[in-house]
Amino acid sequence: MRAIAAAMLTLVSTAALAALRRGDAAPDFTLQAAQGGKEFSFSLRQALATGPVVLYFYPKSFTSVCTVEAHEFAEAMEQFTALGASVIGVSSDKIATQREFSSKECRDKFPVGADPDFQVINAYDAAFKVPIAGAMFANRISYVIAPDGRILSVVEDSGATMHIQNALAAVKRWREAQGK
Repeated sequence: MRAIAAAMLTLVSTAALAALRRGDAAPDFTLQAAQGGKEFSFSLRQALATGPVVLYFYPKSFTSVCTVEAHEFAEAMEQFTALGASVIGVSSDKIATQREFSSKECRDKFPVGADPDFQVINAYDAAFKVPIAGAMFANRISYVIAPDGRILSVVEDSGATMHIQNALAAVKRWREAQGK
């Protein structure tokens, strides 16, 4: 049991050091996404043209904490929209799963992207491997990206609430710095 705990601590520590940092250029991407059960192509570059983007990674749709996180982001969407920000969640789930998750758990309020090949997840240093099973997932990391493509904030936390609170605060700070 101690060996498993030590392996998990090492995993978390390594992932925390691997995440992109505040001020780094955010890797551009386009991926399949769903909102309200409808598929579309999400482009980070296009989303940034209208304001900051909250990009959050989560391990698996329809699991306990991931569902709570989707609900909390959905509840906060009016605040994000009022601040001129958009939100997208990304996991390694396939687009069919994301269509359903976008309606049931994201409550049609924001899109979720499908990254089964880990291209975006890896670009953002957000992948983790379960030591015993060897399965790969996205780590729970959120980024707030400014319209100029620079990362404003990074949060890596296994819980859901900190991601929403931090993202809202980061967008508010950015708006204030812009005189908006």
